[in-house]
Amino acid sequence: MTKKEILWREILYQAIQNKKIKFTQKELAGQFGFSLSVVFNALKIPRLSGTIEVSARDFSVIHPEKFLTIWATFRRLKNDVIYQTHCDSSVQEIEGLVPPKSIFAAFSAYLKKYQEAPADYDKVYIYAEEKILPEIKKRFPPKKGYQNLIVLKADQYLSLFGQITPDVQTYVDAWNLTEWYAQDFLKALKEKMNI
Repeated sequence: MTKKEILWREILYQAIQNKKIKFTQKELAGQFGFSLSVVFNALKIPRLSGTIEVSARDFSVIHPEKFLTIWATFRRLKNDVIYQTHCDSSVQEIEGLVPPKSIFAAFSAYLKKYQEAPADYDKVYIYAEEKILPEIKKRFPPKKGYQNLIVLKADQYLSLFGQITPDVQTYVDAWNLTEWYAQDFLKALKEKMNI
């Protein structure tokens, strides 16, 4: 993910999950160790689209759903794929075998958080740091066929959310998936987030 997306995820997570809508550029720059110019540039699109309102001291998120949609359309999930393979196991078995430092994404993240799924799914998406890729390949060797385990490169801040992606990340990732059941997950997730 780009630095811009890392910032967008944090802003949207705070706005939707924690109802915090006011931020300062300095606060965000300090939190992630980014320059103020990186933060300023990350806010250009939200500012131009009217999803945030900027004052002299800070900015406020005024349209979180619209902001989330902007991120979802900007996201290029396929660029983050670092490994994929076919597994003969069921999704439940695959989820049970992924290494502990993996972070469940998309459909698995929804199921793990809400203990239900709005539709059956046949693919497991996880985020992982490249250093645990050898362990993943050992457990799930390269195999031709229907690619039902997809590993995405985790950014250095994603693990701060625990072993599942935050709802805003789950939403934008599912938005970018072509599986027919992705729409069912998006609809259900939107209701859970109250947006």
